[in-house]
Amino acid sequence: MELLRLGAVGEEHPYVRSTDGTVYDLSSVTADIDGAFLAADGIARARSAFDGGSLPVASVDGLRVGAPIAKPGAVVCIGQNYAAHAAESGAQPPTEPIVFFKHPNTVVGPYDEVLVPRGSTKTDWEVELAVVIGKTARYLSSDEEALACIAGYTVSNDVSERAFQLEVSGGQWSKGKCCETFNPLGPALVPADEVADPQALGLRSWVNGEPRQASNTRDMIFSVAALVRDLSQYMTLDPGDVVNTGTPEGVALSGRFPYLAVGDVVECEIEGLGRQRQVLGKA
Repeated sequence: MELLRLGAVGEEHPYVRSTDGTVYDLSSVTADIDGAFLAADGIARARSAFDGGSLPVASVDGLRVGAPIAKPGAVVCIGQNYAAHAAESGAQPPTEPIVFFKHPNTVVGPYDEVLVPRGSTKTDWEVELAVVIGKTARYLSSDEEALACIAGYTVSNDVSERAFQLEVSGGQWSKGKCCETFNPLGPALVPADEVADPQALGLRSWVNGEPRQASNTRDMIFSVAALVRDLSQYMTLDPGDVVNTGTPEGVALSGRFPYLAVGDVVECEIEGLGRQRQVLGKA
């Protein structure tokens, strides 16, 4: 079972998709897939309705796929969480998680257009495992407690403008991370209990059909559980918040590939979580 939000921008409705691809209308359970739904044990309620056969089959042909979580309160991101990516960025692997934020309004659907910002010369791609928080995470004391706060996982593209991020940043990264459309998310939210091991997922990306990134979450410096536990010491994570857990090597920042331009096509995929695709447009 995986959770979807389908419909025009601002008009998305909640759905469940089974392993055979059948899509069911979830609107009898919730008006949307958001933090309030997750906090109220929403995934368990959705599964109960799904397993009980009470959800009607939906006709969804032609509907846009929206981000699988509505209006996250925060998008918390981890930098240089794969040693090889840190190296290609010219940095030593961090000894503590590097934390930065993206504006929540950067979150768009997995197939929506990504806009190259005005004045951009270094727009870059970053496939990442995204964690969606399901329970309040505050001063967690163990990895087990951290994992219990996770509602599910999805695919994220942490789009970045490297000149904004590094050359005119003033010492922090937000200028290069918060441009509009800079966080395609989805296609689906896969419940945490249906992901056997978040540290054993293959990640891949392509630009114009050519391979770019190919790695596995087992290569993270800080595990998913360690990240959520660590973050909870410095901030309270609320249901519906998103944590982007870092990207592996193979981005344009490495100097091995050209940066993105209008008309380019980026695809990001994580094993068991799906694949997303964006065409680059002009802001």
